[in-house]
Amino acid sequence: MGSAKKSTAAARKARIEEMRRAEQSRERRNRILTIGAAVVVVAGLVVGSIVLVQSQSDDTAADGKNKGHFVTGSDGVKTWKGTLGRNHVAKTVSYPMEPPVGGDHNQVWMNCNGDVYTKAIGTMHAVHSLEHGAVWVTYTSAAKKADVDALAAKVKKTPYTLMSPDDKQKDPIMLSAWGHQRTVTGAKDPNVDKFFEKFVQGDQTPEPGAACTGGLGQ
Repeated sequence: MGSAKKSTAAARKARIEEMRRAEQSRERRNRILTIGAAVVVVAGLVVGSIVLVQSQSDDTAADGKNKGHFVTGSDGVKTWKGTLGRNHVAKTVSYPMEPPVGGDHNQVWMNCNGDVYTKAIGTMHAVHSLEHGAVWVTYTSAAKKADVDALAAKVKKTPYTLMSPDDKQKDPIMLSAWGHQRTVTGAKDPNVDKFFEKFVQGDQTPEPGAACTGGLGQ
């Protein structure tokens, strides 16, 4: 009888010990899984943070407005005083002026070898043309057809120029070069010739002699 009780107690103790070992083993396994999961989560957060920072950095580079302002000279030409980025970016750039006179832009330029476009063009491509020393003639629907036709004829015979409609600009006819801009009253305004003479491949050109062909056409 006593022997049977001792045997039962020993078996019970053995089962308890076995259960304790199993529980300890399970706890160790759970701790390992928890630690592993935590490592994965932390790693994911780190990687996510890096990607987010890079993404925000890219957005800033692409969408950050150029800092500065226009100063109008005695000749009526507005000159941008401040920073104009020159990075090649794929994302849309928000320019602080219309039409833009510089800033980060697409890596592909608009053809500007006397090219006349009848539809609005991508500003990010046109800005690249300005970087190459082009003058960009833009006009709204308020511009007179005779002026548009005469300006188109002038552009067609002038290398390093381009022309396109832009109904977002303030005035009916505007001329833009890298960092410079002015409004003219029409094709016969003497300031048209003055602007062309000064800014077509002028001293303001960041990349003098760069191509105005082999880019993007309409």
